[in-house]
Amino acid sequence: MTAEYKVHGDVAVITMNNPPVNGLGYATRVAITQGLDQANADPAVKAIVVTGAGKAFSGGADIKEFGSAKATQDPNLLSVIRALENSSKPTVAAIHSVAMGGGLELALGCHYRIAAPGANIALPEVKLGLIPGAGGTQRLPRVLGVEPALNMIVSGEPVKSELLAQLPGQKLFDKMAASPETLAEEALAFARSVADARPLPLVRNLPAKHPQGDAYFQFARNMVKGMAKNFPAPAKCVDAVEAATKKKFEEGMVFEREIFTNLMFTPECRSLRHLFMAERAASKIADVPDDTPKRAIERVAVIGAGTMGGGISMNFLNAGIPVTILETKQEALDRGLATIRKNYEAQVKKGKLKQDKYEQRMALLKPTLSYDEIKDADLVIEAVFEEMGVKKAVFETLDGTMKQGAILASNTSTLDLDKIAAFTKRPQDVVGLHFFSPANVMKLLEVVRGAKTAKDVMATVMALGKKIKKTAVVSGVTDGFIGNRMIEQYSRQAGFLLDEGATPQQVDKAIEKFGFAMGPFRMGDLAGNDIGWAIRKRRAAERPDMLYSRTADKLCELGRFGQKTGAGWYDYQAGKRDAIPSKLVEDMIVEHRKSLGIEPRKISDDEIVQRLVFSLVNEGARIVEEGIAARASDIDMVYITGYGFPIHRGGPMQYADEVGLFNVVQAMKRFGQNPRDDAKFWQPAPLLAKLAADGKTFS
Repeated sequence: MTAEYKVHGDVAVITMNNPPVNGLGYATRVAITQGLDQANADPAVKAIVVTGAGKAFSGGADIKEFGSAKATQDPNLLSVIRALENSSKPTVAAIHSVAMGGGLELALGCHYRIAAPGANIALPEVKLGLIPGAGGTQRLPRVLGVEPALNMIVSGEPVKSELLAQLPGQKLFDKMAASPETLAEEALAFARSVADARPLPLVRNLPAKHPQGDAYFQFARNMVKGMAKNFPAPAKCVDAVEAATKKKFEEGMVFEREIFTNLMFTPECRSLRHLFMAERAASKIADVPDDTPKRAIERVAVIGAGTMGGGISMNFLNAGIPVTILETKQEALDRGLATIRKNYEAQVKKGKLKQDKYEQRMALLKPTLSYDEIKDADLVIEAVFEEMGVKKAVFETLDGTMKQGAILASNTSTLDLDKIAAFTKRPQDVVGLHFFSPANVMKLLEVVRGAKTAKDVMATVMALGKKIKKTAVVSGVTDGFIGNRMIEQYSRQAGFLLDEGATPQQVDKAIEKFGFAMGPFRMGDLAGNDIGWAIRKRRAAERPDMLYSRTADKLCELGRFGQKTGAGWYDYQAGKRDAIPSKLVEDMIVEHRKSLGIEPRKISDDEIVQRLVFSLVNEGARIVEEGIAARASDIDMVYITGYGFPIHRGGPMQYADEVGLFNVVQAMKRFGQNPRDDAKFWQPAPLLAKLAADGKTFS
């Protein structure tokens, strides 16, 4: 059973027990209603307490049932709440740890609520592109007041129980327990104290009004519109809470349910639910079970104190793990430490970090010029220049220095990890940890699994990724791993578009309007155009058949490497990041077209977006087919957390599913006929062609 029934004298206690968060799955809903029936039929029972076992009251819907028939099978959550309201004996929710979503809605259906301090209270449905669907928008304003309730519903963020208990006039909690440990005893005592009170109070009977009425809701709508332009749910939260103030309770419930159901079928909601599941799936490795033993990581060493080394170090310092940072020269070490300090001081200045926390973090950092000082580290991460000869020297030294059982990681973004592992006598201990710049900010961590990487190493670094608050996604060994291998195709398309008649600002504007944080040319200027130049030079030797537009090389030959040189695809003014269209670059592109005898054509924004995004999709499909990525949703996680792909579109593979894979393949065939493009590349990947032919999707 996923809910237990026990009688303590004259009080029955129904305890939800469906780990990890007592999700309100079908079996749990059935067990709650059975417990209610049993308690109401027992003359010895005078009152009923509903609570949760373990680390939660209830986290809401059971994600294991998402999208299945069981999710809505009766008794659904609305029926369970109605049963709690209709109980002839008082029902008391004893809330602790977590009461979110349906869990909070369930508590609001009880006659009384007692809460332990420290409990996280939230209606987070908006984060899945939904609004609360079991009365949350109708009941919460009645117990908290309209404004605090709407703020909670629109943000989806948790608020501590003791803070809510202090709100003037709140009726969410009838009593606060002294501590989580005493909650059970205090709930029994409270239930006994209200056992004979009649009539039984119902949240639905409380008034919900705002003194400014229409003016307040108009203000709320304007605020939400500015903050959530690509998402329909936040504005619908406002509509639903307004209904609580204007309609009869039952009418408000019908209105809420209608909005909830309609939002379920929006592409934005499908995308957010997809990403919610994708994030959970990414942490699972098929042949590395959850109970795989992990190595203890108590000390970390980082080789290289440059931009990446410093940013990587900060992740571990933030998590309270001591870091020794190694450089070959004192000046480089001093520069690196100064940058880390500057980053933390900026956070202190903005009030995001307390001074004492900053000092604690810096105290965990130890600079050194000697490999001897890092030999006892449990994990060492190499963040040196992206050149195989440099990596070889570092890994041979590490192999001779580090203790047995230490994990040796490389932050390489494109190089062959198996070659790097072969520089050591312990390839089983070598793994790729590819952080994204700036490493202390970006969420993505590509975990590169070499041919010989041990399973316990994989289990250890995946758990560590969670500890340092990264989204860890596993990649096999291939040039550029998942993200950079795909972005190369995207960049090639951007170059061909310039050859054919587009300008850098037209391409950037089109893809930014689609929802990307930055277009390919602004991104190149930010990252440094010389990085791509170096990769193309390497490609020319390795894969002479790979076609590129020559415009990017010509740009680099002019010394225009981007923001760092004050000029790239755009011009930049000192101290400013605004991208100003460049006459010089425009003339260079026009001359280049003439030299190739190309007559420029007008290119639509739709074509720009499709060529850039579908190039990611096609390469992504090849990566899944080759087993480099375990699943298509892993690719979406990489692009959402590392490359600024628009969240409301769910990642390139999810977006392709939304467009329809048949339509994607048709577009690719069209692009393959363009003489200025790369026909071979636009051959749909076999996996994509097969799914499209079978009418299936990536997910």
